[in-house]
Amino acid sequence: MSGHSKWATIRHKKGAMDAKRGKLFTKLIKEITVSARLGGGDIEANPRLRTAVSKARINNMPKENIDRAIKKGTGELEGVDYIEIRYEGYGPGGVAIMVDALTDNRNRTASDVRSIFSKGGGNLGENGCVSYLFQRKGIIAYDAEQYSEDDVLEKALDAGAEDVETSGGSVEVSCAPEQFNQVLEVMQAAGFEHRYAEISNIPDATVELDHEKTAKALKLVETLDDHDDVQSVSSNLEIPDDFELEN
Repeated sequence: MSGHSKWATIRHKKGAMDAKRGKLFTKLIKEITVSARLGGGDIEANPRLRTAVSKARINNMPKENIDRAIKKGTGELEGVDYIEIRYEGYGPGGVAIMVDALTDNRNRTASDVRSIFSKGGGNLGENGCVSYLFQRKGIIAYDAEQYSEDDVLEKALDAGAEDVETSGGSVEVSCAPEQFNQVLEVMQAAGFEHRYAEISNIPDATVELDHEKTAKALKLVETLDDHDDVQSVSSNLEIPDDFELEN
């Protein structure tokens, strides 16, 4: 899981800047709105909404923004009808990349994503061309300097987690998506402060590239992740722990 871990850490560091630009909040609001539209506005009865609201709270989104997004999803307030779309393709060195987006304009987003792939040295593929390489998992990461793997392991497994491992300076807890909120809440109640927490597409195996191709592939992932319509980007790129993405 080290490739995922390193990219999540890089994205976490970018989080404050993204929030200032409004991008992070925009993406979170879209997810809350769609979650409420599909499963209703009751946070306790809608696991996807509960996860989206939890992530919004972690990123210090004001309560009124969350409530407004839920009401737009349930139709109590006028809102945009977003469409969920997945794009799959390949980056430099043949690395597999999967993009999940929420958009109000399918043609615009498809054109933008295709262009980003092309300019980044990759190419967009057919649906299903890489998704079979990934599994949906809940990931909660803790600072390895603050918590030992044994401390996290004991509590996390009791809470319903599947596995705990140390990677890239983080102690990572993995669990089934349906157990994500339960594990997160139990760990929080026990006093564990996480570095990041999300439900992600985790590769079954990673691909190692040379430094130049790793940098190009990671830059492509970053550019995709920065697009307003893109909610998440997953890849099977193995990123060395000491790798730093240049601005």
